[in-house]
Amino acid sequence: MPPKKKFSREQIIAVSFEIARTEGIGSITIRKVAEKLKSSIAPIYVNFKNVDELIQAVIKKTFAISQQILDQQCSGNAFEDIGLASLQFAREYPVLFRDLVINQNDYLENYDQDMGPVLIEQMKDDPDLEGFTEEELLTILLKMRIFQTGLSVMVSNGLLGEKEENAAELLREAAQDVICAARMRKNSTMKGEQTS
Repeated sequence: MPPKKKFSREQIIAVSFEIARTEGIGSITIRKVAEKLKSSIAPIYVNFKNVDELIQAVIKKTFAISQQILDQQCSGNAFEDIGLASLQFAREYPVLFRDLVINQNDYLENYDQDMGPVLIEQMKDDPDLEGFTEEELLTILLKMRIFQTGLSVMVSNGLLGEKEENAAELLREAAQDVICAARMRKNSTMKGEQTS
């Protein structure tokens, strides 16, 4: 009997990630991963209790890739960097993007807890956002996420056609509009308080 092949957790996660990238997260099964590895299911169960644990590892890898894409952006403008990273992820990983953003799932349950503070810290370093409280920054972030998610969905589904090359500019303009409106609202509130 030939010796059983051994696979590391990283190899199993890499194969599982490829399945998720091309077919969707719901397509990950222990049997399918074993087939891709040309192996029995035993090495997978040596490394993972069940398919849910394997899927969580794939989600973690996906977030790491997403963070890596964000880290590569260096415009100096937090919104632009966040938005451009989202557009790039949607363009490069459309199936995964749709799975995570459009389909109802529990995969993003901890996203806001994990990424929220990181994004707020980046926003605090942005000179365009100087003077906003953390609560105001959270509101601005939510508004931009709504726009950026919609735009990214359009990119992942190929709905922009020729206009996709202008997606980054649309993102910049929307960010400027949201920040300008937030600044005007803040100034209006401050003036109202001063006259009271």
